[in-house]
Amino acid sequence: MTLLAEQTTSEAADALESAEVAVLPTGSTEQHGPALALGMDHLAAEAFARTAVDREDGDAVVLPTIPVGVSEHHRQFDGTLYVSDRTFERYVTETLSSVAEHGVRKAVVVNGHGGNSAALGRTARTLRNERTAFAPPWNWWDAVDDLADDLFDEEGGHADAMESSLLWHLHEELVDPGELEAAENGASESWGKSVDGANVGFDTLDFSESGAVGRPTQADPDAGRELFVTGRDRLSALIDWLVERPLEDCWPRGHK
Repeated sequence: MTLLAEQTTSEAADALESAEVAVLPTGSTEQHGPALALGMDHLAAEAFARTAVDREDGDAVVLPTIPVGVSEHHRQFDGTLYVSDRTFERYVTETLSSVAEHGVRKAVVVNGHGGNSAALGRTARTLRNERTAFAPPWNWWDAVDDLADDLFDEEGGHADAMESSLLWHLHEELVDPGELEAAENGASESWGKSVDGANVGFDTLDFSESGAVGRPTQADPDAGRELFVTGRDRLSALIDWLVERPLEDCWPRGHK
């Protein structure tokens, strides 16, 4: 196992020397309606990221999870923590830069929260342009979207059937099935609110009374297992691709 935080500095030297790819889980601590724990997003990211420790060649090192993200739009719901978009971007950028100083200059950011996406995109571009590291973000829900379409009848978006199923599989004790109906009764069918082409749903509370978006009553732990296995396999394939890709081929073409 190569969880960096569990290594001594001597052990870390060996782990980092053999590692080709750093795996950084990022998520959030924010409301997920009345049925799911606040840690849904970072717990999901961490679970996917930790599957990389099972790789036989020791070619991936898993970094500590970043559990607070860009979640200001959930601020009216109790328990939500958040940092600014720029603070999050800088934190992730500097974390990956520090890993690059140890010689691991390819990374996957395993992301569990959609609100982090813009900042992670800028981070990836900055690190690449500066030839510090190549670190594409990987959103687990994008990796399983075809399967989710087959499993659930919802547009979804937050604390929906897909998220509820995944957390139910990963951490049964952190899901309250008796509250899924209440979550759905106060949910919106899709993310956001539009008036004549203008987005007026700045905060989640503008369009969802329960904080959920989608149809969480369709959640099922067996479906969550299918989602996890599919996402795990897609992440492993991405890490394989990064391991095989020469660093010189990761930089911008024509960049000087």
